[in-house]
This record gives sequence, C-alpha cells and structure tokens, in this order.
Amino acid sequence: MRRIAVLLLFIMVGCAPQNQAVISEIDLPTLVPLPTNTLDIQEPARIATAFLGAWEAQEFATMYSLLSFTAQETISLEDFQALYEENQATMTFDSLEFEAVSMVATGSRTAQLSYNITFQTRLLGEIEDDGRTLTVILEPQTGIWRVAWSVGDIFAEFALGARLEFQSNSPGRANIYARDGEIIADMQGRVVEVYVVRADVENWELCKSTLTDIVGVTDQRIEQIYANAQPDWSMRVGTIESATFSNDILNDRLENDCAATFEGIPIRRYRPNGSVMPHVLGYVGLPDESQVDGLIQAGYDSETIIGQAGIEQSWNDVLMGQPGGRLLIINADGTRARVLAEIASEISQSIWLTIDLSLQQFIIDTFNTAYLESRFNLDGSPGWGSTSPGAAAVVMNVNTGEILAMVSFPTYDGNAYTTYPAIGRDVANQIQTDVTEDDRNPILNRVTQGEYPAGSIFKVVDAIAVLDTGVYDENTVIFCSGSWTYEGDTRFDWYPPGHGRVNTQTALMQSCNPFFYEAGFVLNNADPYFLPTYARRLGLGNFTGLTDLVESPGQIPDPDFILQTTGVPWTYSNAVNLAIGQGEISVTPLQMVRLYAGIANGGNLMQPYLVNEQGILNQRTPIAEPTVVSTFDIQDETLAIVQAGLCDVITENFGTASHIFRDSPLVDTVGVCGKTGTAQAPGNQLPFSWFASYAPADNPEIAVVVMVENAGDGSAVAAPITRQILEYYFFLND
Repeated sequence: MRRIAVLLLFIMVGCAPQNQAVISEIDLPTLVPLPTNTLDIQEPARIATAFLGAWEAQEFATMYSLLSFTAQETISLEDFQALYEENQATMTFDSLEFEAVSMVATGSRTAQLSYNITFQTRLLGEIEDDGRTLTVILEPQTGIWRVAWSVGDIFAEFALGARLEFQSNSPGRANIYARDGEIIADMQGRVVEVYVVRADVENWELCKSTLTDIVGVTDQRIEQIYANAQPDWSMRVGTIESATFSNDILNDRLENDCAATFEGIPIRRYRPNGSVMPHVLGYVGLPDESQVDGLIQAGYDSETIIGQAGIEQSWNDVLMGQPGGRLLIINADGTRARVLAEIASEISQSIWLTIDLSLQQFIIDTFNTAYLESRFNLDGSPGWGSTSPGAAAVVMNVNTGEILAMVSFPTYDGNAYTTYPAIGRDVANQIQTDVTEDDRNPILNRVTQGEYPAGSIFKVVDAIAVLDTGVYDENTVIFCSGSWTYEGDTRFDWYPPGHGRVNTQTALMQSCNPFFYEAGFVLNNADPYFLPTYARRLGLGNFTGLTDLVESPGQIPDPDFILQTTGVPWTYSNAVNLAIGQGEISVTPLQMVRLYAGIANGGNLMQPYLVNEQGILNQRTPIAEPTVVSTFDIQDETLAIVQAGLCDVITENFGTASHIFRDSPLVDTVGVCGKTGTAQAPGNQLPFSWFASYAPADNPEIAVVVMVENAGDGSAVAAPITRQILEYYFFLND
C-alpha cells in the first residue's frame, strides 16, 4: 500500500514556514494551467506523488507522461522503461512503497518533494532508501507542472555516472554420493576463465583474432560482451581447458595480444567414470534462454551452471544452495559509492543416493559380457548380442521403494554432456557424436522411459484378477493341450505338447498360455473392464510416483481406449492378447519391478525413490520415508497362490526357470521367486526377453527386473542375467 494517506505540506519562503495544508490521497489529477505569478503547492505535490505512485504501480508510460518536455527530449519512452526495468532486475525487484515527507517550494516555478522509498526484493529482502528528493517544475510554455526528471531519480549517484551492480556470492555445487559414501559427482575438475580489459589492449583487432583462435569466441560475441562495458572494466570473454592454459605458446599469445588474466574455476566431474549411471545422474550445463530470467530473479547470473537432466536437475536447488551477495552503487571510476543491501549465501548440500555403486557397476559389466558372448550363434550366424538394441535392469528394496540399481544399456559417458567437460572438449564432442549416431539410442533411460510389451510377466495380473473376482477359485483346473481355440481362432502355446491339467498356481509355474487365454476370455465375459482395472490397481498404465527422473506412464488398453484409438469395438481378441501381455499394452521395467515388489511385500505399491539423505559433510539428514502409494486390496489367499506359483518357477522341475537356477546356491540358502517373459516384437525381430523376481522367498528384501530387447526367450537370456545379479547381491557384494 502507498504510504501517503496524509501529506503535511510545508510551503517555505526563505527559511521560515509561511503556511501549511493537508492533502488527502487522490488519483492522478487533471492538469489545469496555473497563473505564473502564483505558486500553488498542491499542484506540484500531486504531480510528484502521482509520478511516484505510477512507479509503485509499475506504470512506466504514466511516469513518462509526467516528465518535463526537456526530460522527454533526452530519452524515449522505450529507453525510459528499459532503464527502470534493467535496474530493477539487477536488484531482484518485487515491489516498492514510498512515503512522502514534505513538499518545499524552491523557487517561483520549482518545488521539491522529499520522500523515502522501500524496495522489496526477492533475494535481498527489504531495502530502505531514505532522504530522496524529486523536483517538479512549471513548464513556461503550458503553465503545467511536470517532473524535472534525470537518471539520478532512480538513485542519486546515477546523475554522476554511477551504476547499480549485484555482486553474487554463489556457493559451490555440492557433491553427489552413492549409498555407501563413494563420491560419484564432485567439483574437482578445472577450467580457466579468460578476462580482458579493453583499455589494456594495444591492437584490438589482433586480440579479437587471438580470442577467436584460442578461446573459441566469435567476433560478434566479443562485441556483445564489450557493448555496454567501460574501457577499464575487466570482462570475462570465455573459458579454456587446463591443457590449453598449460600450453606456453597459447598462453603467451593471450597475454601478449590481449593482456589477458586468468582465473581457475571448478567444474563438474562424474566418477569413477561417467558411464556408471548417466541416466540417473543426468548432467549440468549453462541455462537456455527460457531459464535465464528465472536464474537472474533468484540471484544468479546468466552463466550459472545448473542441472539439466536427471538427479542434477530434480535436486538442483539443494545441490546449488542459495546465492547471497551485495547490491552496490558503483561510481563511474569503478569505486564503491555505497552498499544498498547485503545477504549471506546459504550453503549447498550434498545428497546421498540409494544406488549401490558396486551393484550398479556389476550389472553394467554383466550386460557387457552377455552381449559380447552372444554376438554369434553356434552356426556362426549373428546372435542376439549383435542385434539387440539395448537392455534394462532395476533392483528395488521391496519394503521401502529404494532403487538399489538402475541400469539402462548401452550406457555412455555423462561427462561429455557438461558445459565444461572434465574429459576435454575434443573427447566430449566425439562421444556426443557417437551417441547421436548410435541407432541403439543410448540416451534413452530404458528403465523409466522405455515402453515394452510385458509378455508373460503380466500373467500375475491375470492370476490375481481371476481369483480375486471369484471367476476362478484355487481348485479351478483347465486342461492345457498346447493350444486354445474360440470360433476358429486358434492360438498356440510355447510348449506344443501342452501342460496337461493346470490350476492358477501351476499355470504360473509353467507359463501355460492356454490357461491365461481362457482366463482373459472368461474375465472379459464377466466384465470387459475386470482385467484392465486390476492391471491399473497393480500399478500399470500410470506413473510410479518417482520424482527424481522423467518416466513414462505406459498403457493398459480397455474397451474405451480401443474404440477411441481404432474406431473398432473391443472384442475377446483384445482381452486374450492382454492376458498374455501382448497387443496394445506397454509397460516400463520400473513399473514391473514395483509390481513384483508389491507381490513380495504383501500387496503394497511403494513409491520408488533415488535419494536417501542430504547434508553438509558428516551432518546428514535422512529425507526419504517409505511411502505406500496404494495397496492391491486383494484377498490374502489370492496373493498366497500367486506367490507360491512364482516360487515354483524356480524350484519345481517344470518351472520355466528351474534349469537356470538349479545349481545356484540361491535355491537352498536364499530362495528366489520369479516369472519368465517372452514378449513378441513387431516384424521379424526376436522377442523381448523378461525376467521379474524377488528374494529371499520367505522374507523378501529385493525385487529385480531384467529386460533385454529383441534377444529371445526370457528363460534363455534375462533369467541367467538375473541369477548373476542375485548371486552377486547375496554372496559377493560386501
């Protein structure tokens, strides 16, 4: 609110008050010409307060309309407004209030308002600037009072060429640690900033050429940097790598041609190498155009390095801290006129991830080995290792939602994507080129964003739905002959001889397709929304709640979706396709690991998370709290049957993964439950290979999902990789 409800006016001639009047707050008056031989103090007071009121309201056109003709001739409306806005941006301006103190006649045609002003700023809080004055004059041509404005009416020192400057004091970006304390992102790399004072340069054209050659800055950019700078200002023109700075020849050229000075700055570095978890960490970089205004308003400058992807982006505010700084008025000669405000920075805080670094690296190595060993088949033809675009693996604590490992394969060196790469610009450029040209799309985080048909790992949804709705009970038996037929539509099982008499538990164990075709069919007859609804209840077709990374929602088709997207009504065919995880369904590995974690923990869908703690040095604060997003809300008996079927997959002779785990110490000492999946791919490609599991069987601790694109059967490819991961976790990971 404007603080001028009552203004006490002192009309002064010489030194003594002549009379006084009280003026109530009014709107901008209609300006009426006054006799030149009479000084009516009310009119100049109203003009002065109207000008300040317009400033308070940020109505710059109104302010400009109140300027004297002489003042308007010195500056255009556009430049007038830009001048105010630029200075307000420097001070992180939010609003202002003014308080009129007194109005003094300083001559027959001039008067001066004394007032105080309070600026509210986003970063520096409240700034009080008292004892200001505003002069108004009576225009001789029109007899109208106007503001005798000059740039000194922004701040008095501006009249003598001073300027406003915010000197930021930004804390350094904090580290990122793995769960056991290993540093995986720090600021120990170095680049060198190059500064040049134009007044110190003898041959400016030669200097610009040298800067272009060594620093890589264009002639146009150099001119932009110096466009508004005084000749004696030291301006940052760019950065060079440490290797360039250490090159005596290049260093001498910069010093001789430009009288350059240098300052080393720390840069982001990902350890132990940038390829361990680039999809999780993301990278940092300079802001794009859309981000600059927000940074400046927060007290940073336009060249502040910020998180641009992954954890670096989602936890940027914590890792950056809060900048402090001083708002100064700097004289034309570069000396300090006065400090308007000062605030201390808030230190940045490190974060500790849930990721087990050794487990993460082991999974990457396991994928590398699997792809290498499968490049060729026994007959010499290309194997899946030479044709599969990629793979994904994710390990989750079933009771908390912590992500212990998240691997998207192939990986890449995240150091290549920082603005100042610790590995050097040439190496970084080559890596970026290789990644861009790689048809396997290494940038994609296959765990959170890859959307795939689920195949047989979806069958747990059918089992839960058909039992929980009462369509089947635990004693319902179907004879599996190796095929399923309805009105001439015959669909075959993966095992042509068939599985004989199976119930829900043994059908899961043997992954009997005809049983689940029939389950999908009868569920659809009972209610076509039954199966899609249970799939969504179990966490599919929607976001998992992970806040740290970008994820895809996947898709669970239902009658409404099919009609809207195809224009054709839903039929039994859609239902039986969905029952074996095919058709229009798409899921992410993250969704599937959360589903199997829910089966393991008794029916709770946990919110996945990647950050456990934040803090400074050893002062770590736990910030993660296990969160149950929803529950399965199914009968205990139903869940028990599904759990038993999954454990039989590993332990019983006809379990689809029993031959993979038969000689593993996991079977006798830990116990593993899981499900193979072989999801058909479009065209003439190999299927997507899945294995979803949890362990230990009796007291589950972790869930593991492995998916390998276009690699073949789940039992042949994904299951052996999962076995290695589980053995490492339970027996080798100290």
